[in-house]
Amino acid sequence: MILEGGELVPRAHKGDGFRISTAVRDKVLNERSSILVRDAQLDDAFKGRMSIVEQKVHTMMAAPLQTKDRIIGLIYLDSPYILREFTKDDLSLLTVMANVAAIRIENARLAEVEQAERIMARDLAQAAEIQGRMLPAKAPEVAGVDLAGFNMACRTVGGDYYDFFPYPDGRVALALGDVSGKGMPASLLMMALQARVQIASEDVTDLARFMTRINKATCTNCPSNRFITFFFSVLNPATGELRFANAGHNPPILVRSGGQAEMLEGGGPVLGILSIAPYCEMRAQLEPGDMLVLYSDGVTEATNSAYDEFDEERFIEVLKANRTLPAEEIVQAVIAAVTDFAAGAPQADDITLLVAKRV
Repeated sequence: MILEGGELVPRAHKGDGFRISTAVRDKVLNERSSILVRDAQLDDAFKGRMSIVEQKVHTMMAAPLQTKDRIIGLIYLDSPYILREFTKDDLSLLTVMANVAAIRIENARLAEVEQAERIMARDLAQAAEIQGRMLPAKAPEVAGVDLAGFNMACRTVGGDYYDFFPYPDGRVALALGDVSGKGMPASLLMMALQARVQIASEDVTDLARFMTRINKATCTNCPSNRFITFFFSVLNPATGELRFANAGHNPPILVRSGGQAEMLEGGGPVLGILSIAPYCEMRAQLEPGDMLVLYSDGVTEATNSAYDEFDEERFIEVLKANRTLPAEEIVQAVIAAVTDFAAGAPQADDITLLVAKRV
């Protein structure tokens, strides 16, 4: 019998109407010891037990299935025959069998776990490949603006999302979201967000209404313990006009050509919490040489071995120092700075970065 969820479950047995005395079970499992009862009717601990009386048990023995650190079950035998009582030699043989069986059972369990882990690793690798195809393979070429994006999940799959949406009139939309949590649940919510944004981005005349639609759809399907921060903007490279709406995401950074930096504050609450949450459309102006930087908190909250954070101040200094470079090189400079700062410390969160530089 094997312990599963605190209950003993028969896995291999012979005989009809099988039952085991709770006294036998408790003694073997709690005291981790073998039991031999030559004649149950002469043993004060067992002669009055209903299960023993009903099954006319005369002689019985049991041994624990014990691995290095725990009991995983037991082997039990009983017999109604008066002429053949179990002996100490029988119990010794049963104990040896139990020790061998415990090792074999545990090895079989480990093999099942390893097989399950291999399947999980394969499935995660396939999920990561699918998710990678959801994100832009490269930034689109849009006249008047230099674009670049980057994403690196801290696990096989992640919960960060970014995208570009070029429009026929020359405008381009920039999106970046961050699902709370990590791993597969966050990845599934990220892909659901990506699908909603793909559809909703066809009409961006009113970004407040756009964000309200995204939030209502998210609230319908988002678990109560999850939420999403999300930033969406539309840039007109010809005029430099930037319209944006923010749902609880990190305020993007606007770095001017002269080196000044400002945060694009304002917006509404995170997605997925309150279906009637209000959102507003904000505006900013990008002059030639200015750049807009969207990022997830995996950038600013990256830590080193002393648990110091990279923080916004360091981030902005890197952006200022590299502002004259092309967008792709700015992204690489930030990633290099974060990597140098972490100095080998494990990545704690997904890192996503998007740069749009008006040229």
